[in-house]
This record gives sequence, structure tokens and C-alpha cells, in this order.
Amino acid sequence: AGAARRALARSVEYLLGRQDAKGWWKGDLETNVTMDAEDLMLRQFLGVQDDRITAAAARFIRGEQRADGTWATFHGGPGELSVTVEAYVALRLAGDRPDEPHMETASAWIRARGGTAATRVFTRIWLALFGWWKWEDLPELPPELIFLPRWFPLNIYDFGCWARQTVVPLTVVSAKRPVRPAPFALDELHTDARTPNPPKPRAPVLSWSGVFQRADRLLHLYRRAAPRALRRAAMNTAARWIVERQENDGCWGGIQPPAVYSLIALRLLGYDLEHPVMRAGLASLDRFAIWREDGARMVEACQSPVWDTCLATIALADAGLPADHPALVRAADWMLGEEITRVGDWAVRRPGLAPGGWAFEFHNDNYPDIDDTAEVVLALRRVAHPEPARVDAAVARAGRWTLGMQSGNGAWGAFDADNTSPFPNRLPFCDFGEVIDPPSADVTAHMVEMLAHEGRARHPGTRRGVAWLLDHQEPCGAWFGRWGVNYVYGTGSVVPALTAAGVPAAHPAIRRAVRWLESVQNEDGGWGEDLRSYREEKWIGRGASTASQTGWALLALLAADERGGEAVERGVAWLAGTQRADGSWDEPYFTGTGFPWDFTINYHLYRQVFPLTALGRYVHGRPAIAPGRRAR
Repeated sequence: AGAARRALARSVEYLLGRQDAKGWWKGDLETNVTMDAEDLMLRQFLGVQDDRITAAAARFIRGEQRADGTWATFHGGPGELSVTVEAYVALRLAGDRPDEPHMETASAWIRARGGTAATRVFTRIWLALFGWWKWEDLPELPPELIFLPRWFPLNIYDFGCWARQTVVPLTVVSAKRPVRPAPFALDELHTDARTPNPPKPRAPVLSWSGVFQRADRLLHLYRRAAPRALRRAAMNTAARWIVERQENDGCWGGIQPPAVYSLIALRLLGYDLEHPVMRAGLASLDRFAIWREDGARMVEACQSPVWDTCLATIALADAGLPADHPALVRAADWMLGEEITRVGDWAVRRPGLAPGGWAFEFHNDNYPDIDDTAEVVLALRRVAHPEPARVDAAVARAGRWTLGMQSGNGAWGAFDADNTSPFPNRLPFCDFGEVIDPPSADVTAHMVEMLAHEGRARHPGTRRGVAWLLDHQEPCGAWFGRWGVNYVYGTGSVVPALTAAGVPAAHPAIRRAVRWLESVQNEDGGWGEDLRSYREEKWIGRGASTASQTGWALLALLAADERGGEAVERGVAWLAGTQRADGSWDEPYFTGTGFPWDFTINYHLYRQVFPLTALGRYVHGRPAIAPGRRAR
């Protein structure tokens, strides 16, 4: 207990020292080098290269190359073909010669894995932009998709919001099929330069893959016969759709991929680089860049200030910081100012629902999400704000909106309700990760926890969420983690939610979860789970101990009344023993999830907020919701 208190005090001091003067926290959001490679390729395509940026991006990309010549999607993970191809091309654009040792090693590995023909569709689109791949050999994505009614399969609202924002501009790119002069050849990346795209056998006719492959051939034929007026109208409608969704800071959806493809699409439709939309879009990408002390430049796929701020607020409050502490009040003020009260794309499935929620980023008013909204409410209720009526009003709006966003099965997705169509993921084009937004255990758990703390544990919506969670527990006792790695995250989210909603610690589901967490605790006392658990069962609950995952496991065990148990004591000891002198923890491992396996994240603040929250609850008990909370 003494070691825990000392670690707690150091961690509080560390986190307080990293709050922005305006009240927010934001840690680096580290993904993989495709962000940096595609940034350089975009600049090459638009003709806006910058020598300083090119050199800095190349320095970062080189620094991430592994000894075998490859680039991975997460720390300690295997080399990934598409990432390696894009990194290689970016370094060629930066001036690295193909006969340099690090480039030769990379190209040899690429050829041994099937060359460019074996890469994902997105990578081959980038290659096609410079004539390194044939547009005809890519899946067709017609812009007329924008006209499909909302009841029709594969309309744009069948896609998750992140995919929707990417697909719409790519329909324009697919229709235009632009080719910029390539500054060099890429023959060294083909298994056979004479036949860069060797023929592949088609899937059986009666399989889903076979059906969509043949449908894609029909779309290629349609391209030749598409009425010009209809195609022109579709592209113009897509352009309006894109421009209408540009955020105030110039980005699209607060994430990098839609911004990149939107800029390309609008340029192809005649938007000049000096057009305000284009200028703002390019400037927003620059704001996603982090310049490191060694001169390297890393591009964030996204920025997470709302998420980081609400989690930091919860952590500090649960660590014992007074509810009226100036840092917490500043954080609450900033979060209240970030509330979104305008209608977004979510209203397509929930027309008439009044808005009231929070997004993940600085600017993303079109796509507030349920997860952030639930956690912001939990954070606000821990703060003794000088304007309680203002907090109550924001929380009331959030409660109405999130309950209205509950899916038909009783659970919650992240951005949309009932975004569960089985078709988008089957498209030949969609091989880059998850493209729909079905309900998940972690988001549902955060909603249940928020509603319970708002005095709504008996609300029908909460009870349906609890029933869904109990029904979706894995046989081993864990819950799947959609937005964090993986079963440790899911379980660490669900158990505190269930107990907050009144499920007793003695309930069989809670006891199974406790036994599972105890069974996967590492010998050193911590918990860790490798990203390979999304693909390989042997990795479930297994991996090097990390501060964030140990925090998640402890949050579940503490919620299950295991405070005096051996597993908790060992976990707390591991956190105290691995804390650095400045109160922080080191965590090179990726424990955040964008798309399970395909796109993963190292949230640099996770290693601080979750251990602190766990230590705070170990020392002080259950979460400290601020006095004056009113049930609704």
C-alpha cells in the first residue's frame, strides 16, 4: 500500500505537468509509417513537395525499418507487405537509391512475398496514381454509389463513418483514373517485371467472394457504358458531399486518410491548390505532424485530445485530486466547450434525435462518438464545476443522444446505430480493415457504466445493454476488445460496468472473468496481450506486461471486490516497481485498436492514465463521482 501511494503521488504530479493551459491533454498517437509514406506520395501527386518535410519524413521512416528490411504495423510485430511497399516507395521519392543495402533488403523481401501484386488495394491505388500499376487491374468503385438510396444494399451509409469518408472521394479517383509521370520505375518490386499482375484463379461462383468478384467485372463493363451526364452528376454530388463535411480546421472527420483522398478527388475535379478548401485541407495535414528532437517527422493518423482529456480527468479524480482542483475545472471547461450540438451523419439512421455528444478529436463535428461521450460524462461528474447547471444540461443532452443511438440488439457501436450490413466487408475493394461499425462490448460497457452512475441502472436501455454483455461473454470468461487490445481491454471495460449496474461480484459471469484474468497474469505480476490475439488463439491474454493493460486488468479485479487478492497485490506491485523516477511508465507496445489486427495504435497517454486510475481505485476505493449528481 505504501508503494502504491508513492507511485500514485508521482503519477499525479507527472500528469498534471502535461496539461495544456487551455485544459486539455493529448498524447502522441503512433500508428505505422503508411501515414508518413502516403503524406509524401500525396505531396508528389499534388506537386507540393517540400525538401525539409521530405527529409524529415524519410528520417522517421528509415528509423522504423526492421533488421529484416521490413516495416511492421505494431511494435514487435511481423513485417507487413503493403506497409513495406509504401515505405519503400516513399524512400525512393526521398532520394534513397534502390541499390543501397537497406533498400535492397526491403525489395528482396517484397518480391519473396509476391511483390506489389500481393499488396492491399489501397497500396495499389497509390501505385496506379503514378503509373506503377494499371487502373484496369483494380476493383471498380463507381461514383454513382452516392445516388443509392439508404435502403439499398451498399449505399454509402452502410459503411462505417471512417470508411464512408474514404470511399466517397475514392469513387471520384476511381472514375478519373489519373496518372502522374513517375519519377522512376519500380520493376524491382515485381516478381516478374514483364507480368507485374500475374493471373489469379477466381473464387467459386457460389461463394460470396466469387459473387463480388464477378460483380466487379460487371462494374468494369459498366464503366465503358456509363452515361456521361450521370457520371458527371455523380462526381459533382460527391464533391459537394466532401466539401460539406470538411471541418473548421480543414480536416475531414479528424483523421488522415479521408483528408488525403478528399484532397486528391477535389484536385481532380478542378479545385485549384489555392482554393480555400484545398489550402485548409493541406494545412490540417501539417497539424497532424509531430517533429521529434532528432529532426524526424511523424504523421499522426488522428489526434485524441477529447479522449485523452476525459481519461486523464477520471484518473486524477480517482487518484484523490479534489473535485474542485483547478486542473479538473479547466479540463471540464474545455470539454464542455467541445460538446457537439449539431446534427451529423448519425442522423441518417436516427432522424429526429436531438444531438448532444463529443468526438475524439479537436474538430470532428460530423461524427461524435458514443464511447467518448460516455467517458466525458463520467469525467464531468467527477468535477465540482462552478456552473453545475451547465454540466447538468450537457449531460442531459448526452444521455438522450446516446440512448437514442442504442442499436436494435441492445448494444452500442462507436459512431452509428445498427451499422451492421454484411456486404461492405465482402467487396474486393475493402481489404484494408474493418469497414462497418457493429456494436462492441467495450463501447457498450462504457455506456452501461455511464448510465448506471447517472442513476439509470434500472432504465430499460441499460438493462438491455447488460443483457447483451452477459450474452457476449466468451467461454473463457473474457470479453472481446474492439477498440483496445484485446480481451484484457474488453474485460477491463465490462466488469466495472456490470458491477456499477448492480451485477453482484459473486455473479457467475464476474467470477469467470476474475478466474480468466488470474489465469493470464504474467509471472512478473503484470498483464499483457499481443495484437496477434486478434488472429491466433494462442495469443489471447498473452504478451509482455504493459502499464496500460495491467491497469485494465486491475480495474476489473478491483470492481469485482478482489482488492486483497494475490493477483491485485502482484499487479499493483508491478506498476509501482516499473514506474520511472518522473512518475511515468514506458510502453513501446501498441495497446490501442483502430481495426483489429489491420490498424493498431500506441496511445502514448494510455501508459499514464490507466495505471493511475487503477492505483487510485486501489488506494481510495471505488470511483469518486462528484456530489450533486442528479439521476435522470
